[in-house]
Amino acid sequence: MLQSLYCELAGVFSGHTAIERHARDALLAADTSQIHCEDIATELPPSILNVMAEPDAHPVCRLIAQASFQWAPPQTSSDPLYVQHSLPKVHVELLGPDGLIKSDQIRLGLYGMLPGAEYGIRTHPAEELYVMLAGQVYWKRGTDAYQLHASGERSYHPSMLEHANRTEGKAFMSVYVWHGDISTDNYVYSGASPTS
Repeated sequence: MLQSLYCELAGVFSGHTAIERHARDALLAADTSQIHCEDIATELPPSILNVMAEPDAHPVCRLIAQASFQWAPPQTSSDPLYVQHSLPKVHVELLGPDGLIKSDQIRLGLYGMLPGAEYGIRTHPAEELYVMLAGQVYWKRGTDAYQLHASGERSYHPSMLEHANRTEGKAFMSVYVWHGDISTDNYVYSGASPTS
C-alpha cells in the first residue's frame, strides 16, 4: 500500500515548476519495500480524518487515512515556542534526512493541523511548497495578508521568505516538499504573526 501512496502523491505534484518535478521524481524513485511502520502507528485526530473524508478532499487522502504512520508534531526546531505551537499538528516525513526513506536531497512529508491553531512566522533556506489535500488553511506569505487555501491549492515559499499559516473552524491535511538547502540549521521561528 505504501508504494501506491508514494505513487499517488507523485501525481499531486502535477505542476511544471522545478520543485514539483523534483518531488515527483523522488516519490516515483522511492523504494518503499523496506518500510515497516505498523508497530509504531498512531491514529490521526478525528477533525483531520473528517476533512479527509469530505467530497472535495484529494483522493490520495483515502490512502493516507489507511496508512500506518507514527503521526507526531513536527520537530524542526527545539525552540520552546515552536514546540508549544507544534502540539496541534501531525506530521510524518516520507523522504528526507529523518524520513521513512532516507534522502539528503529532499524533505517531503505529510502535514496536518487541528482547527483553531497557528504555525507562526518562520524562515528557512530551503524553498518550500505545500499542496493542500483536505480542509482549509490560511497562508501568509511575506507582507501579504492571510489567504484562504482549500484542497488542490498551493502555497509556495521561496528561500528565506517569511511565511505562516493558521486554521479557523476546520482542520487541514497537506503534502509538502523542501528543495535546495534542506538543513534545519538556519530555520528561524519567530512565533505568532499579525492576523491581517
